[in-house]
Amino acid sequence: MPYSAYSGLELLDSAVVVLDHELRIVYLNPAAESLFELAIRSTLGQTLEQAFPSGGKALMRSASRAHRNNTSFTEHDLKLLTPSYNELHLICNATPLETPNAALLIEFRPIDQQIRIANEERILVQQQANRELIRNLAHEIKNPLGGIRGAAQLLERELVRRELTEYTQVIIQEAERLQSLIDRLLTPHRIPQVSEVNIHEVLERVRSVLLAETPDGLKIRRDYDTSLPFLTGDKEQLIQVTLNIARNAVQAMHGKGEIILRTRIARQVTLARKRHRLALLLQIVDNGPGIADDIRDNIFYPLVSGRPDGTGLGLTLAQSFIHQHHGTIDFDSRPGCTSFNILLPLKQES
Repeated sequence: MPYSAYSGLELLDSAVVVLDHELRIVYLNPAAESLFELAIRSTLGQTLEQAFPSGGKALMRSASRAHRNNTSFTEHDLKLLTPSYNELHLICNATPLETPNAALLIEFRPIDQQIRIANEERILVQQQANRELIRNLAHEIKNPLGGIRGAAQLLERELVRRELTEYTQVIIQEAERLQSLIDRLLTPHRIPQVSEVNIHEVLERVRSVLLAETPDGLKIRRDYDTSLPFLTGDKEQLIQVTLNIARNAVQAMHGKGEIILRTRIARQVTLARKRHRLALLLQIVDNGPGIADDIRDNIFYPLVSGRPDGTGLGLTLAQSFIHQHHGTIDFDSRPGCTSFNILLPLKQES
């Protein structure tokens, strides 16, 4: 059936897929092409399972049952993966059609936005509590640390046996290490130094640093939308955010694997309770082992780390910096693919 038969569906914001009587795709509207990252000409004739290797099998079973019984169905929490491994959370409604060339119309509506808004509200409250806890704890620890360090220095001057200075040096060095840790805990409270930032300059800096640190076995692939406009932000903080996340990936992969730095435009998103027509989507994707189940829910908490020698501050700082930029950060993770997704508002042209 020619596309003109479905011209009324082309103006819909929701994604629509039409199946024939063999349950093969005969039409995608533009919203579906955009949402699923599919091209209509390459998708025609495919089954849902072929079009969506992850999640399509269950959808195909529901479609077969609906077609067989000539009934509609609704899936309230459907998860599908796009070709670029973005996980979509969807509500879908299927309606039988009584035409020679079309048997089922399936309408998809993303619920990611609702989930993201709810998570953002929860994270903002959580982060404010964490920030106060960290600030109070850091100040309580900072003063005694100075006293310990000063006492160790005075003791070192009074020692008659020089070989004992080895022990006072341990005290001094450990006090300095803790002092550095405390300073990092208090760093997020610095006011951002705002200017126009080219996100690709940020990513190129991070790429250079990582390749210098891990010259063998690490591959970093660029997947940039070079048409993106500048964003308003603190360049050094954005470098630190990307570097913290990417370094975690390198360490999780033991320096052997691939990282993808991807930029895209996102449209009509809500960030920090405000609707934005345009936003920047930055994804840092790795093919490492994934984030352990026991720390997934707490990954942005301070002092939570998947490594025995980790400080657990990298992602906490990243989250703080992104929230200072009125953006959001979340992740999708499974063995072989972990993606940290950062959304930052872009200045709208008047």
